[in-house]
Amino acid sequence: MISNLSLKDLTLIIFIAFCVWSSSYETCCAREGKQWIRRSKTKFGHGRNQHPAGRSLLSSAIFNVLDYGAKGDGRVDDTKAFGAAWAAACKVEASTVVVPSGSVFLVAPITFSGATCQSNIVFQLDGKIIAPTSSKPWGSGLLQWLEFTKLKGITIKGKGIIDGQGSVWWDDSGKMPSTKPTALRFYGSTGVTVTGITIQNSPQTHLKFDSCTTVQVYDINVSSPGDSPNTDGIHLQNTQDVVIYSTSLACGDDCVSIQTGSSNVYIHNVNCGPGHGISLGGLGKDNTKACVSNVTVRDVQMHNTLTGVRIKTWQGGSGSVQGIMFSNIQVSEVKTPIMIDQFYCDKSKCKNETSAVAVSGINYVNIRGTFTVKPVHFACSDSVPCTGVSLTTIDLEAAQGSGFSEPFCWETFGELKTTTVPPIHCLRSGKPSRSRVQSNPDSC
Repeated sequence: MISNLSLKDLTLIIFIAFCVWSSSYETCCAREGKQWIRRSKTKFGHGRNQHPAGRSLLSSAIFNVLDYGAKGDGRVDDTKAFGAAWAAACKVEASTVVVPSGSVFLVAPITFSGATCQSNIVFQLDGKIIAPTSSKPWGSGLLQWLEFTKLKGITIKGKGIIDGQGSVWWDDSGKMPSTKPTALRFYGSTGVTVTGITIQNSPQTHLKFDSCTTVQVYDINVSSPGDSPNTDGIHLQNTQDVVIYSTSLACGDDCVSIQTGSSNVYIHNVNCGPGHGISLGGLGKDNTKACVSNVTVRDVQMHNTLTGVRIKTWQGGSGSVQGIMFSNIQVSEVKTPIMIDQFYCDKSKCKNETSAVAVSGINYVNIRGTFTVKPVHFACSDSVPCTGVSLTTIDLEAAQGSGFSEPFCWETFGELKTTTVPPIHCLRSGKPSRSRVQSNPDSC
């Protein structure tokens, strides 16, 4: 029979068969598609913990604190809602916790733990978070308010505000516990980014990194009054591979404080003031070993600060500070722009001790501007003098109305690579004799 068909007839039969098969296939696909959507809805849900039905699968990774019961009125405690949103986000890699704009969230002390979390979580802060001003949520005293721990890849970003409402703590009236909390702390985490946000009025330190690696901080603002006690801007401790830039820091203590165990730190394009400047230390307190190395601070402006760039160590410590570069620092009405103080003491009297943290390889390049007390203060240990201190293009003049004071050096050895203003004749060239340098068995 087939042999009697013409080529034209055979072509028509094949075409009709193809159309019938194609129609069945599309119907089947459509049916399967509906089943997939139905299964997806069952799996991911459409409850209050995510965007409404019909959004893409990606939107299921967004967890808005309002969808977990947060009121955002600045009066009702929203801590549980924040905890619930975090717990849900933890289960999804690269998820986002959203703190939306237009709301104020009262949040008590809370830890966002990453011990069982997926990686690369984003905390999108566009609203305002405020701390309690009553003593009850703080118990007998806590060291931190908002804490992120043991995370791999955590980003806090947005245009929002973290407000510690610290004025109730600063007056020491007895209303609040004597132990004051850090506003925002990261502990034991890697791949940490903080960008865009404002942290203000912390009871104590504003932003702290402890035992972290690979940290980026940029485009943030820290703000508290110049007379607010111990309100460091950014505090680094046992933290490596840090970049801080394009940031404004105004506080009542060190704009940046770099403590023991910190290395490979790069700070640039930062505005500091009011505050106490950028400091390495205090190091070696209570006869402890301190190690800080490979720190660069450059392209920084400082106004109305206690010091400019400072290294401060306690008597009796051990370890070392080495490989430090301070360059392109512009100071304005800074009390003492350049300082090494190996006799640091934050109380009325400290015990004289012979051991000290060794300070070496400290470079100052292009430090310019005005001072109000003293241009340079180098007070190094008698038993472990500072070595390898170099100064290039230093131009510091007394601010208008300030009395002139000569640079001060004690047991400081190094090199003037250019002439300086004022002349720093007290810096001793070369190295101290070996007989005068106490060996340090606890060097880093």
